[in-house]
Amino acid sequence: MTDIKLRPDAAPTTDEAAREGIELLFFAYRDFTAEPDRILDEYAFGRAHHRVVHFVGRHPQMTVGELLLILRITKQSLNRVLGQLVRQGFIIQHHGAQDRRQRLLELTERGRELERRLSEPQRARVGAAYRKAGAQAVEGFRKVLLNIIAGEEDRRRFKRTPRG
Repeated sequence: MTDIKLRPDAAPTTDEAAREGIELLFFAYRDFTAEPDRILDEYAFGRAHHRVVHFVGRHPQMTVGELLLILRITKQSLNRVLGQLVRQGFIIQHHGAQDRRQRLLELTERGRELERRLSEPQRARVGAAYRKAGAQAVEGFRKVLLNIIAGEEDRRRFKRTPRG
């Protein structure tokens, strides 16, 4: 593999640099998902279950519609995964206060425990990588990830508000 040396202020714009970045993402994703995949296997769940548990855990009381927008999957696919998580007691659904047709999602205690088990090794891996890389690299990594996200609406989810 080519070792790309750059000035600190220069951004790699070559095709080879992009290919290496893609390869790094593949390897990082493989290792980032390995331990959670083993945990999911205990429940006969897949990565779709993990994504649902993650987003419902991060955004309690989110609607099914909001979850569909984030995941960009069909309603049928979500219903299969969500139905399984509800039946097995990981997620509960509430009706909206203003609109009873809305289904608001929330993790149960069992769901919060699963979310913790799944995210703990990932938080440890990302936290260790952040500490090794340093604050400037972390901010650069964040910018790269934000620029990979295709939609402006999705990028806005991560807009930081000034601290007062």
